[in-house]
Amino acid sequence: MPLAETELEYTDPYELIVAVILSAQCTDKRVNMITPDFFKKFPSALELANHEPEDVFQYIKSCSYPNNKAKHLVGMARTLIESFQGVVPDSLEELQTLPGVGRKTANVILSVAFRKPAMAVDTHVFRVAARLGLTHGAKNPLDTELQLVKFIPEELIHKAHHWLILHGRYVCIARKPKCDQCGLKSLCRHYSKLEKAQKP
Repeated sequence: MPLAETELEYTDPYELIVAVILSAQCTDKRVNMITPDFFKKFPSALELANHEPEDVFQYIKSCSYPNNKAKHLVGMARTLIESFQGVVPDSLEELQTLPGVGRKTANVILSVAFRKPAMAVDTHVFRVAARLGLTHGAKNPLDTELQLVKFIPEELIHKAHHWLILHGRYVCIARKPKCDQCGLKSLCRHYSKLEKAQKP
């Protein structure tokens, strides 16, 4: 995966944070269909903050959980205006004060928008890291994050997040991993177990 980067389409940190909030339990493809009209209507945090969730809902109703996301988006924009002069902050703690932004979303913003060594752990990263053997006994996303950042070189962390996501999305698929197409099988804990199980 030489081009290890987000598949969400955005032009600045504001657009990215909107897209990442919309992407929860929703495909990047669907989000990319929604955001062009959304950004025409709400081109900045100020415009978004001046609307109600009911207005926003009309633009995002085709994504999952549109009612909650509409509330989060308006709350996020209002907090950006009130607390950060409309500028998306670049620290984990400050990002997590924004409605709809948990640790995973904050780490995506840090990693993608600001190229900081932050490891966002979604279901793909959690599963793929364990399956490959990059993590051991991680019980939750925070466990996974802490194990990964401990061993991945700092300058590669923002890329490694996308390597793991894309690997999980296209090769190491949850139900039926494409081990025959995988370039990592010689290093993979899961594949090693499969090989042992198949030996007479």
